Order: sequence, then structure tokens, then C-alpha cells
Amino acid sequence: MNNVTESLKKTLSEEYILQLKTQNFHWNVEGPLFFSLHKLFEEQYNQISEFVDSSAEVLRALKTRAPGSFAEFKTFSTIQEAPADKLNANQMIETLTQDHTNVAKVCKERLEEAEEAGEVSAVTLYEDLITFHEKAAWMIRSHRS
Repeated sequence: MNNVTESLKKTLSEEYILQLKTQNFHWNVEGPLFFSLHKLFEEQYNQISEFVDSSAEVLRALKTRAPGSFAEFKTFSTIQEAPADKLNANQMIETLTQDHTNVAKVCKERLEEAEEAGEVSAVTLYEDLITFHEKAAWMIRSHRS
């Protein structure tokens, strides 16, 4: 079970950083794609917020403390915060497409781990995350110019 909880801590951290990055892009996107990306990013960071909460709840159900600080999230996460310099809309599209693709990939590995451990709540969470991140990558990628 220890591997499952460590993976869940990583998942929670990646979801939180991705939520923050998506919200940052929502606030700061400019250009001809502004309206569609602004709306899409808002929908996605709200969905990610629900997964952040679900990830923490699964950890707590497994009697493990959920990470809850930026320092912890940065330690556990493979997702990086948004660059400090300004990104244009196309760079935001590429960045988030890659992040969602990467998260879906690691969630598939973590799903197998949770299945082997027989941790049903983690399995369900990972199945939902994979579906969400694959669709999110597609939705963002469709905005490429």
C-alpha cells in the first residue's frame, strides 16, 4: 500500500500544480484565441480542482496525510509551474497539451500499481484522471493554429 500512497501524493501534487498553471493561463491568455481558451482553461481548472480534492480524500481514506503546501507539491510533482516569463497563446497550448499527456501517461502506470495492490478507490480515481487528461489534451490541442 505504501507505493500506492506515495503515488497518490505525486498525483495530488501534479494535479494541484496543473490547476494553478491552467488558472494562470486562464488569467493571462491574449490574442485571437482569447475567448475560447479563456473559457476552456476555466472549465479545466475547475475540473482539476475536483480531482485535487478527490486525490486528497483517497489519501486520507488510506490513513495517510495529504500534502498541502507549495513546497510539498513541488517536491512530489513532475509538472513544473508556469514559466515566469510571458507565454503566448500557442505556447500555452503546447505546454498544457504536453502536461496533460504526461499526466495521463503516469496515471496509467499508477493505475496498474493500484490494481495490483487491490486499492479500488485509487483505481477509480486513476481511471477518471486518465479519461479527463486525455480529453483535456485533445481539447487544448484542437486550438493549435
